[in-house]
Amino acid sequence: MLYIGVDLGTSAVKLLLMNEKGEIKNIVSEEYELFFPHPGWSEQKPEDWISAVGKGIRELIRDYDANEVAGIGAGGQMHGLVALDENDNVLRPAILWNDGRTQEETDYLNNEIGKEKLTKLTGNIAFAGFTAPKLLWMKKHEPELFAKIAKVMLPKDYINYVLTGVHCTDYSDASGMLLLDVEHKCWSKEMLEITGISESVMPKLYESYEVVGTLLPEIAKSLGLSPSVKVVAGAGDNAAAAVGTGVVGDGGCNISLGTSGTIFISSNKFGVDSGNSLHAFAHADGGWHLMGCMLSAASCNKWWMEEILRTAKFAEEQEGITDERLGENHVYYLPYLMGERAVHNNPQARSCFIGMTMDTTREDMTQAVLEGVAFGIRDSLEAAKALGVEVKSSMICGGGAKSPLWRKMIANILGIELKIPETEQGPGYGGAILAAVGNGEYPSVDAAVKQLVKVTDTVKPDPELVAKYEKRYQAFRPLYPALKNCFPAL
Repeated sequence: MLYIGVDLGTSAVKLLLMNEKGEIKNIVSEEYELFFPHPGWSEQKPEDWISAVGKGIRELIRDYDANEVAGIGAGGQMHGLVALDENDNVLRPAILWNDGRTQEETDYLNNEIGKEKLTKLTGNIAFAGFTAPKLLWMKKHEPELFAKIAKVMLPKDYINYVLTGVHCTDYSDASGMLLLDVEHKCWSKEMLEITGISESVMPKLYESYEVVGTLLPEIAKSLGLSPSVKVVAGAGDNAAAAVGTGVVGDGGCNISLGTSGTIFISSNKFGVDSGNSLHAFAHADGGWHLMGCMLSAASCNKWWMEEILRTAKFAEEQEGITDERLGENHVYYLPYLMGERAVHNNPQARSCFIGMTMDTTREDMTQAVLEGVAFGIRDSLEAAKALGVEVKSSMICGGGAKSPLWRKMIANILGIELKIPETEQGPGYGGAILAAVGNGEYPSVDAAVKQLVKVTDTVKPDPELVAKYEKRYQAFRPLYPALKNCFPAL
């Protein structure tokens, strides 16, 4: 059988076709427009998603037997607000995860409702990207539209609604709304009251691998698929990507070294770190996960190479950073080009170099950038360790992970093995795996990934280098606290 994975991203939807053995048969991408109606705002038209998904699926299956397609699963951009009226019409363009208009509402939730209460109700504190602050913004600035809201949905859930006619969401994606009691996997009545909406407005909750429905006859006909195709609830992008790299169960870990950087740690039990440094969300395998997200990761290296060194030869710049230099660098870099989320949650944080002397070289600076990002990931790992979470190894993916040097640094700075997956197709691959599980191809998500996800290489830490980097990390840790009060004036 064949399964379709949908990766609903911020700039494009990426669709893949996978067989029951996990082999990818085809990949198609369709772009759509991103709108910035005011500085700091970020919106998209949900109907553009529908058009792109429809066009993409038809192209994806064009050279294959459509009767072989058994299921569809989506991973998608999180937190976005899709508001529907009583006739299921979209009330306004979707307000996206990277929209910054809700700082006032975020401050209200964190400071007046209080971080302690928010954590008790949801397991998390408020961030400007979350959905609840967006609803408060609508309530204040668009009261007439707010009054018409009959259903609140997330981006990938709107896709599922159009496909099946079912208002649904999954626990992993719903975790990022600040409306879900993540520990008990139910809508928080108090958070709904604070936001000013009723529980009837919220979609039905499912596990990510559960079937929410089958294709509506008219949709099936337009796509060229059978109406018996099953659609699973799917997952938020990071949870879906974790499934795609085999990170499920207790103590699984994935590090994503993309434009932003994440460390995703799966767990069989719910936990919240004391400083709310990490997101405490449900996972697509039925359990939970902790996630630390740093806003600038591979983008730090891109900035350093392209804007400062004025070169596109990234690998060539790393050639001079030989093994004997590792763990010996006295230059440090704070990777906060766009402020920081985990672990500092400070939009005013800024990047800087420190420790330069007259003999500091170009290689020292380049090395410091790579190490600074790795130290930032280590900060999130330390927050997880404080909860008793033990991580011995991690998958690693993303554009930055293609650098053998950077992988070696991260393995030794974190003191864990790093594994490189054979297939790196992100949320779409995870979505297809979830669809296979929902169709009974595998008994569980855990069983599916054990059979489908393969490792091509492993980077093992060197005890001597781990000890060197431990000293360097302990020197890095006090730098942000020492500079924190300087940033607002900058």
